[in-house]
Amino acid sequence: MAEHTPGPAAGGAPGPAAHLLIESGGPETGAAFTRFLGDARRLASDGHPVVLLLIENGVLAAVSGACPELARLRALGAELWVDAFSVAQRGLATADLDPAVRPVDMDRVAARLLEPSVRAVWH
Repeated sequence: MAEHTPGPAAGGAPGPAAHLLIESGGPETGAAFTRFLGDARRLASDGHPVVLLLIENGVLAAVSGACPELARLRALGAELWVDAFSVAQRGLATADLDPAVRPVDMDRVAARLLEPSVRAVWH
């Protein structure tokens, strides 16, 4: 998927806000995790560019087959990122992760946070 480049839509009006949704708890937080993924799904369904970043224990959702909802998000055009440091700290290998998930470092996350059109939500 191509990188999102914020800018005006046709006619000069700003396009939909981009969202960086950061999940740190993961599946073990139960209904709260499910609701947060539902928020991501609704935003993506409404045409908003969405990046879901899994960090800390949230990276456990990125293990291949662990979270079917990630495939649904991807099908809606959401980007799926996973914090490479958190993956390593939990003894996971890139080969363990869903192939749709992109490992990133915090420099990439910081760059996205600094984009003027990005709204960040940490869960």
